[in-house]
Amino acid sequence: MASHGQSYRAGEVKGQTEERTNQTMENVRDKAQAAKDRTYEAAQQAKDKTSETAQQAKQRAAETAEAGKQKTQETGQATGEKAEAAKEKTGGILKQTEEKVKDAAQSAADAVKHTFGFGGTGEEKERYGDRDRNTYTKG
Repeated sequence: MASHGQSYRAGEVKGQTEERTNQTMENVRDKAQAAKDRTYEAAQQAKDKTSETAQQAKQRAAETAEAGKQKTQETGQATGEKAEAAKEKTGGILKQTEEKVKDAAQSAADAVKHTFGFGGTGEEKERYGDRDRNTYTKG
């Protein structure tokens, strides 16, 4: 059997071992907590950076969309103005063409009247001179 001194010494060694084990476990817990804290901080920074980047991308997309909308409005307005100008120009051309067709039809009617000796307002004299209305000579 072990002597009293040996038992005492064994108890002392056991106590010292437990103390060292506890200190080591505490050191491990402290280091694990520090690693956990650093990981949390790194994750939070990454989250913040991601959020900031997403917000910037959203802002750029909104600005790009607004610029596209404005460009479309400007293009539409310019197209409308060009269409209106073309409409006015076409209306003027049609009016001129109408006048020319009316004049040509009136001239043709006057020529037929003159040829067959119908009606006379004096305009025929202005247009055709003093030609004899009843004389037709084959040329």
